[in-house]
Amino acid sequence: MRQNRMFFVTMVLGGLIAIGFSGCTIIFQKGRRTDVERISKLKSDLSELERAKQELESRLKNEINDKEVKVEMLSKGLVITFVAEVLFDSGKAQLRKDSLPKLDKVAGVLNTTVADLNVGIEGYTDNEPIRKSGWKSNWELSSARSLSVLHYLSQKNVSEPRLAAIGYGEFKPVALNTTKEGRQKNRRVEIVILPKTEKTKSEE
Repeated sequence: MRQNRMFFVTMVLGGLIAIGFSGCTIIFQKGRRTDVERISKLKSDLSELERAKQELESRLKNEINDKEVKVEMLSKGLVITFVAEVLFDSGKAQLRKDSLPKLDKVAGVLNTTVADLNVGIEGYTDNEPIRKSGWKSNWELSSARSLSVLHYLSQKNVSEPRLAAIGYGEFKPVALNTTKEGRQKNRRVEIVILPKTEKTKSEE
């Protein structure tokens, strides 16, 4: 019976890793029911994110094909990455009117498929110094942009306690800033749907 239980745990854990959440660390002890419960809960949460990913890819199909948006599962959660120029004019933090229908598609999924999960909005820039736009630094610009997205999602009835915003400025690039293409990739806003991290009773 014990061997069967450990086999079950191993198989489920392997499935979780295959989904792509290799950043999650789980420590198991023999005979603990909470371990099996925790795996079951994680598996449920990841399935929820997978459904959200499929729905977002369907709703944002045109934007993804045009390389305006990217949807991917990363260790921190389900990440929807918008190229900054899709949402904002250069040096600005006010959302472009033609970007709102794109954010509406995301809000629709946040309000239905993953209505119980928290959402982080992260702003990023390239390393070009601020010159004429009036911002003190790229930190302020990236923070203001992430807050603009947060406020819009709030207006679309995404529950405010679920939302958080942060600006990283130029300090977390995903490409080299030495090329035009690299700088464009670094100027981005990421909407991150976060998996739950609830404690079991034995850990409280």
